[in-house]
Amino acid sequence: MPADSPSDSTSHDGVREDHSHADAVPGPEPTATDTDSGAVAVDDGHDRGLSPPGVAETDAELDPEVLDLLGGVPIATTADVEVPERLIDQVIGQERARDVVTKAASQRRHVMMIGSPGTGKSMLSKAMTELLPKESLQDVLVYHNPEDGNQPKVRTVPMGKGKQIIEAHKEEARKAGQFRNLIMWGLIAVVLMYSLLIAGEFLLGILAAGIVFLLFRYGSRRGSAAIPNLIVTTDDDATAPFIDATGAHAGALLGDVRHDPYQSGGLETPSHDRVEPGAIHKANKGVLFIDEINTLDIRSQQHLLTAMQEREFSITGQSERSSGAMVKTEPVPTDFVLVAAGNLDAMSHMHPALRSRIKGYGYEVYMDDTIEDSAEMRQKYVRFVAQEVAKDGRLPPFTNDAVAEVILEARRRAGRKGHLTLEFRNLGGLVRVAGDMARGEDSPVTTREHVLDAKRRARSIEQQIADEYIERRKDYNISMTEGSVVGRVNGLAVMGEDSGIVLPVMAEVTPSQGPGSVIATGKLQEIAQEAVQNVSAIIKKLSGTGLNGKDVHIQFVQAGQGGVDGDSASVTIATAVISALEDLGVDQSTAMTGSLSVRGDVLPVGGITHKIEAAAKAGMKTVIIPAANLQDVMIEDEYKELVDIVPVTHISEVLKHSLEGSPDMDSLASRVAEFTDTVLDGVGRGGSPNPQ
Repeated sequence: MPADSPSDSTSHDGVREDHSHADAVPGPEPTATDTDSGAVAVDDGHDRGLSPPGVAETDAELDPEVLDLLGGVPIATTADVEVPERLIDQVIGQERARDVVTKAASQRRHVMMIGSPGTGKSMLSKAMTELLPKESLQDVLVYHNPEDGNQPKVRTVPMGKGKQIIEAHKEEARKAGQFRNLIMWGLIAVVLMYSLLIAGEFLLGILAAGIVFLLFRYGSRRGSAAIPNLIVTTDDDATAPFIDATGAHAGALLGDVRHDPYQSGGLETPSHDRVEPGAIHKANKGVLFIDEINTLDIRSQQHLLTAMQEREFSITGQSERSSGAMVKTEPVPTDFVLVAAGNLDAMSHMHPALRSRIKGYGYEVYMDDTIEDSAEMRQKYVRFVAQEVAKDGRLPPFTNDAVAEVILEARRRAGRKGHLTLEFRNLGGLVRVAGDMARGEDSPVTTREHVLDAKRRARSIEQQIADEYIERRKDYNISMTEGSVVGRVNGLAVMGEDSGIVLPVMAEVTPSQGPGSVIATGKLQEIAQEAVQNVSAIIKKLSGTGLNGKDVHIQFVQAGQGGVDGDSASVTIATAVISALEDLGVDQSTAMTGSLSVRGDVLPVGGITHKIEAAAKAGMKTVIIPAANLQDVMIEDEYKELVDIVPVTHISEVLKHSLEGSPDMDSLASRVAEFTDTVLDGVGRGGSPNPQ
């Protein structure tokens, strides 16, 4: 549902196929990596001398803008790009995390990685197995304990030897079985002949033969107990194991003993044959990766800590109602390197002792969401597209302008001027969708048109809901884009992380029997409630109108079941309330977003690009945004022609651009400015901080 919380990541739903991308509207001076307009437009290549798709370029020169996006790498397709063999060399952008993983691997230290999903945590963890010291891997066997069947013995042997031992035991058991069968059938023949030819009791002979058969079969089952159970096996040429235990239940993580329904009469399965290894045992001498580690229950985290400290952990039945609960093996080796991962909330829900163990005997690293845009980094993004194509194995290679389009999308999704997103999972999804579309058309290459079409088809669920929401509002005339209305303001919000939406806010002033209060509806979350309180304090001071005897009602129109969170509607609320108090109309072709300080400063918010595009799609003509967010605007060219973007630093500027009704409006804006110049004992407003 609509939310006003800041968001650093952006995405694009795409409307027309023939548009090109722009990084920003006119604003601060572009960085050294930007073009004069702060944008790089990419066309389809038909008018700039590029070779036809699928034909290698020899004498043809790349468009300078495309070449700049590629970091100066003159390629025809991604087939020309060499992909590194080692995973650690395929990691892009996370230099700090890469250094930590390299050091941790050399010293066999534990690591905790915290950051947004899709930033490379699992890839770095897998790469760690290639960097671990070349220690001898081990096979683990569980043997029957003739003294106590519920306490199987454990033996570790060098890698590859476990299978040889099992085969040797099986061969010995097979030979012993053949000998027993020979004796059994011989005895049965003797018994039958004696009962038939001498005793003359044929039925008694058959009964005796059956008893002999059962005795030998029971003996053969007892003999099979001598064959050990190979629970952990490695190959001679194997690298250190990588075990992903994300979301594993207790038995899968710590090992288990299967329940045996036949527990007597010689039909029971030997306890050592029912032992199942856990992820902590399979990861011995390798890497145990657990994402969202805070989702493990406390008991499992405690046992995990024990396995880390002791480097061995016995296997027992995890269900107390199972016959396996009576079985407990000797300690099994658990000498693994733990890589724990998660979002920011993972730290607050981890077992304190477990985190202390990682921090005291390892490293903690925060994964970056974005990285500075440079020619060298764009070259790595070219390689990223080539890596995704090679990894999938079924996608046609990407042309140079298709790669350039992916890099442009990486800029937009960063949500920051001069940066590229490091959330490669989502970006890789775009690559795969574009490649699938090219493959569906039997195209030898993936072109820019495929990427543009993929951006339209690969819209998030939130974006699809937002687009449908906008269309339905038009059907019922809920959205207003013309005229002037007192106390009604078109605010802007984001759904999820990458979808903008227009969220109207209405204010009404009514008589009160008491001192007056501010009442807000729309299922506001905590941050939004605090924003309303801050705005109400500002209104009491800035409007010049006392609230004694008045109630101010604020409504977020169709906020939805999820309610509203975040403070980016502060400017919208303040404008609506001031409009209602002063009886001044608000221009309905204007939409706005921005946080508001207690001194009236308009502070930057997140998701600014999505909000502007949502306003454009809803038919707005003007969008008021915090001036500090101007550097983060990276809307498509098609939207730049539809809306005027007005950057502001103070609430008085918002009122000038949104309220109608001079000279009252001018007088109000003057009072607002005059008050904020002297508020808080004469302390000046100061500049708005940048949230990035």
